[in-house]
Amino acid sequence: MATIKLTNTITHKKEIFTPLNPEHVGLYLCGPTVYDRPHIGNARSAIVFDVLFRLLKKTFSSVTYVRNVTDVDDKINIRSRELNISIRELTKQTLAYYHEDVSALGALPPDIEPRATEHIAEMIQMNEALIQKGHAYAAEGHVLFDVSSYAHYGKLSRKNQDDLIAGARVEIAPYKRSAADFVLWKPSDENTPGWDSPWGRGRPGWHIECSAMSAKYLGETFDIHGGGVDLVFPHHENEVAQSCCAHGTEKMARVWLHNGHLTVNGEKMSKSLGNFVTVQDLLHDHDGEVIRLALLLTHYHQPLDWTDQQLASAKQMLDRFYGALDLVNASLDDKIESSEILDVLADDLNTPGALAVLHDLANQLYKAPSAEVAAQLKNAGKLLGILHRTPKEWFQGVTTKSDPLVDIGLLIQQRIDAKKERNFTLADQIRNDLLEKGIILLDTNTGTTWRRA
Repeated sequence: MATIKLTNTITHKKEIFTPLNPEHVGLYLCGPTVYDRPHIGNARSAIVFDVLFRLLKKTFSSVTYVRNVTDVDDKINIRSRELNISIRELTKQTLAYYHEDVSALGALPPDIEPRATEHIAEMIQMNEALIQKGHAYAAEGHVLFDVSSYAHYGKLSRKNQDDLIAGARVEIAPYKRSAADFVLWKPSDENTPGWDSPWGRGRPGWHIECSAMSAKYLGETFDIHGGGVDLVFPHHENEVAQSCCAHGTEKMARVWLHNGHLTVNGEKMSKSLGNFVTVQDLLHDHDGEVIRLALLLTHYHQPLDWTDQQLASAKQMLDRFYGALDLVNASLDDKIESSEILDVLADDLNTPGALAVLHDLANQLYKAPSAEVAAQLKNAGKLLGILHRTPKEWFQGVTTKSDPLVDIGLLIQQRIDAKKERNFTLADQIRNDLLEKGIILLDTNTGTTWRRA
């Protein structure tokens, strides 16, 4: 069994991961706020933690992966009004988009996918516990967390309370004791989603949602909490405070794991800059496996600059891996694995290092085709969520009756006949016509095959 090491945000150190229960791991990821199509930044988090999920499943006998859905939020309210559709209709549609897009990138579904609107009772109970213990207070239909009541506030983000209070980027409302106090519950008018509570009709604040859902499915203290680095403060900092104070625990999650920022061509992704990239946009022009691999070329902990070159490199890499597998005409044993890939990936999800192992296996195959090495390459790819197709499926894709490529076999035969008749002009014309359509012909000792460019 590989020893997993992870960089814990709360200590800023790479630590050996030891779960609370040696036989079971609990993993929680902050999932989507479902008001629009997921963008490539959302995809990075989903894919990074999908690789971690695969590694944990390979290493431990039992894993529970929880990825929540935020389906009550002010952004959702605004978007539903813009589109003139109900909030229920909007969240149902956009969650389906999220599932569709991350599935196209090869992400496994989580074990549990709780929706915030289905856990309002748990959130109200947590608010009541915080008030009772003196960590929260009710004011004008709101419930707010008293930041000064928790001495460890700021530990995760390494900010001290004085600085946070002085620089709090929140509305200073008259009902707040301090500008840094954050909302646990807020009132709703008749046009805004709301639920009955001891403080009147209202809705939960964003932070309390994850605290309530993670506690329900993973316990008051659990193994790993993940998300993008942009969530460290205030979202995850606030989760720690309200969870530890409500439950009387020292920790919420034992390991906090965050993937780095994503930029596009060196700039922060923004609709105003015209560089906002959705997964749907990318899938129009690129295979989902290419997009996935492009997201894994950079170590998860580092910033990722999304460029066309990232996609081109990923496509070239996959062509090379599948080309190596194509050299072995035999069924591959899914139990033959590379021990090195596990060791490298267990070292803080070192995906660049893992890809170096795949390159080495591919080199071995190009030098001397072997079913054993091919199986190691194929199964190593599975840990990264790639190489799940056959070489033929990868290079040729799927053709349908409506696809003009359904006649490719006929064109290849026409070219073979033309060459036999020494009509090389026609043979070259067929090759060039196909090349213009994105089809490359490959002449080998055993005949002619093809692949998509």
